[in-house]
Parts: sequence; C-alpha cells; structure tokens
Amino acid sequence: MSAIVVNDEIVHYEVLGRGPGILFIHGWLGSWRYWVPTMQSLSTRYRTYAIDLWGYGDSGKRPINYTIEAQMKLIERFLDQLGVTKMAIVGHGLGGVVSLRFAAQHPEMVARLMTIATPLNSAAINPRMRNDAVASLLDWLLSKGPDTESITAEAKKSDPNVIAISVEDMATMDFTVGLGLLTAPTLLVHGEKDIAITPPTDDSFNGDQSNVHRISFEGGKHFPMLDDPAKFNRLLADFLEAKDLTSLELKDEWKRRIR
Repeated sequence: MSAIVVNDEIVHYEVLGRGPGILFIHGWLGSWRYWVPTMQSLSTRYRTYAIDLWGYGDSGKRPINYTIEAQMKLIERFLDQLGVTKMAIVGHGLGGVVSLRFAAQHPEMVARLMTIATPLNSAAINPRMRNDAVASLLDWLLSKGPDTESITAEAKKSDPNVIAISVEDMATMDFTVGLGLLTAPTLLVHGEKDIAITPPTDDSFNGDQSNVHRISFEGGKHFPMLDDPAKFNRLLADFLEAKDLTSLELKDEWKRRIR
C-alpha cells in the first residue's frame, strides 16, 4: 500500500510498472482496485498509477472534499507530490468528470486523456446514481465475475454521501462547452448499453473539437474494463501509441465511431 498526506488526510494509491506515466481514476462505484487488470496489461511499457479519490477506498473521508473541484485539487496535489509534470490520465465515471476538469485547468500536465462512461452534464446521469445505496447500484451495474467480490468489498468502503454530493455538484457543469478548449488528444468512451450514463449525441457538442474523438462499445455497459478487458486494453494501448487519432484502424476487437 502506498500513500501520501494531503490536507492532513491519507490519500491511498498503488503503482505498477515502468515507463511513461498513466494515472487511472475510478468512478462513482469502486476504488483503485478494479484497474488492476488494466494496470497489469500495460505495466511492461508504462508506469501505472491508480488512486482512491476522497471518500473512497482507503483515502480520507471528509464530506467537504467530495465536490468535483476538491477531487480535482486532489489530483493536482497528488501529481505535485510525486514530482510528475505530465502524464496520461484515464478516468471512469466520476473519475472522468474529475479528469475533464483537471485537463481544462492544467492542460500542460495532461499528455493524453481518456474518459469512460463519463457524463458531460447532469442530464446524462440516471437518477438512481443519486438515490440508491452503493450495494444496490453495484448489483445494478456490475456484472458477475471472478473479481466481483473483491471489487464489491472495496466499493463498500466508500462514504455513503460521496456519490450524492458529487452527482449534485454536476448540476452546475456542462463539459460539452469546454471540450474545444482541451489541448491533449482526448478519447471519450461509452457503452451503448450503459444504463447509468447516457452517451452524448452529435448535437451535444459545440464548437471545434478536432482533437476529441468518441468511441462507442457495441453492447458495452458501464464497466467496459471489467466486462471485456481484452477489448478495452487493446483500445487503450492503441490510443496511447497513436500519433494521430484519426489513423486508428477499425479492428474486430472494438468498434470506432468518429463524429
């Protein structure tokens, strides 16, 4: 277990591998743990980090830190304490929201950005995310598999208030407006059958987002990295290595959609 101290609170993270850095940020349901298969897949070529956001896993649990802005500040402090000036960021759900906010405010620190199942505004979030208990949401969204028990146990460590506070905070945000300001190559990934987050439509975007691409997993749900890890890991590896996102080839493992 690795940890740093931010604002007199413990921040838990794990690290694996060597090479250019990638930071994985979990979503509303979970912790660093569900990134393990992806971290292992990339660890021979990248130094992978996974962090527990405020209110989750083994990080501090003070409700004042559960806003999107406070979580974004956590990422800022985390990278600063590690001495990292720039790295790729991969965020899922809440982690994607935090990543978009971070990339907008600190473009010089983001080499590439991938968001998965990330709402661009509050209208895209199913009301159950705000109202249901963690256990109920896990049963609703997490497919059964060999790692489900450990992931569920980790998710139950989260403060019951953290989801509601961050979802309510989304009511003041609309990331479709700021996408055109992102400078890093950005990939928005959604599952066509995600019942928690509604994927954006073409008319959701404003202005020029020439460096922003979208990929939809046909049949994909809320946790593509767990439901189909081989497909997801292949996509992520291709994205990290592509010099030009438009040059990514359509492969059998995944379906690509570009505006």
